[in-house]
Amino acid sequence: MHLFDLTGKVAVVTGGTRGIGLMMARGLLQAGAAVYVSSRKPEAGERAVAELSQFGTVDSIPADVSTEAECLRLATEVGRREERLHVLVNNAGATWGEPFATFPASAWDKVLDLNLKAPFFLTRAFLPLLEAAGTDDDPARVVNVGSIDGLHAPSLPTYSYSASKAGVHHLTRVLAKELGPKRITVNAVAPGPFESKMMAATLAAHGDEIAASSPLGRIGRPDDMAGVAVYLASRAGAYVTGAVIPVDGGRATTL
Repeated sequence: MHLFDLTGKVAVVTGGTRGIGLMMARGLLQAGAAVYVSSRKPEAGERAVAELSQFGTVDSIPADVSTEAECLRLATEVGRREERLHVLVNNAGATWGEPFATFPASAWDKVLDLNLKAPFFLTRAFLPLLEAAGTDDDPARVVNVGSIDGLHAPSLPTYSYSASKAGVHHLTRVLAKELGPKRITVNAVAPGPFESKMMAATLAAHGDEIAASSPLGRIGRPDDMAGVAVYLASRAGAYVTGAVIPVDGGRATTL
C-alpha cells in the first residue's frame, strides 16, 4: 500500500467548510478518504460539499462544537452512518483581539470553549469509533489544529487565542500518552499565516511584511496544509504521536 494512501478511511474535519479546515479536508479527500465536514452553519456546509465533491465522497453535518452536548451529537450522527472513524481533525476555532485593559471575560469563554475544550470533548465523544478503527500497524488519528501563536508571543492583543493554542499543544501531548495504548495517535499542527477568513484583515494590512519575515518568503498555500494532514493521517505518520508540527515557513523557529 502506498504510504500516503487513505483509500477506505473515514475522516471528520470540524470547521471544515473554510480556511485551514477546508484545505485539510481537500487533502484527505484527494488521498482517498471519505470526509465529513462540520461547521455551525448548514449553508456553509452545503457550499463546502459543492466545492469538495469533485475530489471524493464528502458530506456535511452541522454542529456547534463549543458545547459538549453538540460534540456528543456530532459523534452520534457520524456513528449512525459509520462503524469506525480513522481520522478526527479538531480544527474549529475562534479568535478575539482587544487591548489588555478592556479584554473581556466573554472573550476568554468563547475562545477557550471552542479552541481548547472542544478538542477534548470531541476526542472523548468519538473514542469508541476511533478505537474501532485503530490497529497496531495503523492507529486511528487525532489531529488538533494549534497555531504558531501558541509557540511564541504574538504581536496582536489576542490573549485568549494564543493561550488556548498553547493549551491545545499541551493537551495534544497529554492525550497522546492517554490514547496511545488504545491505538490512537494524537498530534497537533501549528499553522503560521495562511489565507483564511480569520487572517484576512491581518494579511490585507501586513501581508507583504509577514511573508518577508519567513525564511521561505511567502505565506502558506492550501497544498501546504493539505500535505501535513495527509502525512499525519496516513501510514506515513503511523509512528508519530504527541508532536506539534509548525507549518509556517520557519517563522516560529527562526524569528
